[in-house]
Formats: sequence, C-alpha cells, structure tokens
Amino acid sequence: MEATDSKPSGAAAAPVAPSAPQPSSSTAQPPSPPHSQAEHKADINTSIDLSDDTTPPFSPSSQTPVIPKEQEEFEGSVDVNNDIPTAKDLSRVADLLVLDAQGESRPFKELYQAPLIAPRQLIIFIRHFFCGNCQEYLRTLSSSIKADALLALPTPTSIVVIGCGRPELIPMYTEATACPFPIYADPSRKLYDYLGMTRTFDLGSKPQYMQTNVLINSVQSIFQGLSSGRKALKGGDLKQVGGEFLFEHGECVWARRMKTTRDHTEVSEIRTLIGLDDTRPPVRRKWSHDIKGQQKEKRRSMSWGRLRSKSKSTKDAPRDESKGSTPERIVEEDPKQMVGSPTI
Repeated sequence: MEATDSKPSGAAAAPVAPSAPQPSSSTAQPPSPPHSQAEHKADINTSIDLSDDTTPPFSPSSQTPVIPKEQEEFEGSVDVNNDIPTAKDLSRVADLLVLDAQGESRPFKELYQAPLIAPRQLIIFIRHFFCGNCQEYLRTLSSSIKADALLALPTPTSIVVIGCGRPELIPMYTEATACPFPIYADPSRKLYDYLGMTRTFDLGSKPQYMQTNVLINSVQSIFQGLSSGRKALKGGDLKQVGGEFLFEHGECVWARRMKTTRDHTEVSEIRTLIGLDDTRPPVRRKWSHDIKGQQKEKRRSMSWGRLRSKSKSTKDAPRDESKGSTPERIVEEDPKQMVGSPTI
C-alpha cells in the first residue's frame, strides 16, 4: 500500500515542476530565418529596387551603381574609385561590341590590342551625346592635343572616344565638337558597367577645361536635342558618367572614373600623362562671339565684293556716245562751273 501511494504522489509532482508559466500561442514569435537566408532576402530586395530605379532604356539588365542622394555633394566617400581594371574585368569587356557612325560593330578589344594600331591608346568615355559638358571637354582637348603630336611621341599614342548613345548621333557629335578622334557608341552601357563607372546628376565644381558658361552649354544641349527630332531620346542615359582609361601594349595601365557630370581629367593632366608638357589649353573664342564674328566677316566680305564688282563693271564698260547712252559711272561736275549756268 505504501508503494502504491508513492506512485501517484510522484506522478502528481511531475507537472508541477516547471515554475515559469508557458507563453500563450497569441504572443509566440515566429522563428527567425537563418542568417544566410536573411542576407539573401535583403539582396533580392536591393537588386529589385536598383533595377527599377536606375534601368535606362538601352540596358534592361543594367546594375550600374547609383551614387545615393546623401553622397551626391561628395562630402563623404562614394562608390567609385580609380582602380585599374583587373585581367578578369578586361576579359569580360574584351568581346563587347562598340558601334561606329555607320552602325558597324567591332569588339572593344580591337581598340587597344589590334595589330595595326598605336602601341598606346587613351580611351575616353563620355556621357550622352547631347551633354554640353562633354562636348566642351572634347573641344578643349582637340584644340590642345593634335594627332600628329600624338604620333610623334616616343610611344605613339591614339585617342578614342566612346559614348553611351545611339551610333546615328555620332556625325552630329563630331560636327558639334570638331573632334578629330574616332568616336564609337555603346548603347547597352555594359562597358560602363563592367569597368566600374557610375551614374549621377551632380555637376560638381567647374573644371579648367570649361571655357563657356553653364547656361550656354545647357541651351546648346537642349537646342541640339530639339533639332534632332526623333533622335532626341537616343542620346543615351542622362545619369551615366564616364572616365578615362590608358592602355599600353594591350594592358590597362591607368584609369580615372568621373564622380560628377563635369569630372573629366583636366587636359593639362592628360598632356602630362601621355608625355607632352603640362601647357594649359589655349583659350578658344566664345561660342556666341565666334558666330557673330563669322557673320560680321561674311557681311564685310560680301559688301567689299560688291564694291569691287561694281567698280570693275563701270571701268570696263564701253561708252557709246553716238547713241547717247548714259555711262555707268557719272562724274560729278565742278560746283564752280555750275554757278550761273542757264537752266532749260
């Protein structure tokens, strides 16, 4: 009997043992996912937001980083650097296609390691084809660095320009900038992506190569877009910024990426980099003054030409006095002889 009495008492003590109350089902928290799953979920959300916010018309799968708004004033660090592309990076871009003005394509690697090109190439990535800042940069660069000076260097050098718009705008861009260097197009912007160039709207500080007013550049850019008609939307991604890359014997030896829409490498620095002196670019005539000067000179030459033609025609024209023809040139009579002369 004592044994049977002890069993129920032991069984009754078991459920009373836990002293803390069990949490109710209404307050129970769901189990948190593992750390790796949480990171994967965050990455998915980030990539979705990035593609929705930054995808340009020509590159649906682009993942080019965008400088956040809090970094656009460049008070802190930005997600862009001047690291030289690695061999892996160059292998990704080697076979990407660029287009010339006729729409014919060629691999990117042919610009810096083809058999019949110069041993050294400076490849300049510009913004969209209607960007007045990049157009001003190429005007200053073209007026300061000539093709014959590049070929006369100890290491012959060539310059190539690549934009992110459609290739049919290259002739307009060449005429607007008077650029003597070859210009190509990368509408997909994959070269910009893989080579680490970013996107922003920030102007930054005014560089030395800018010789015209910001307002003039803006008006000129708008006018070019409007005058191009249907091509106005084919200039390229407005936020994309570029950079400069120097290749020597097929390898990239120097790189600089833009942080603002006017952050091209100064022309004096480019001259020093490729082996020329650091002479500052010559001051070009202002765009508006140049137009007025051309028109004034044209009117002056036309008026002088008319005077010469009239003078020649009056000098060479025969005078037929028998027929009473009036000569082309009337010689003014002496006023003294005209005094007191009878009138009919």
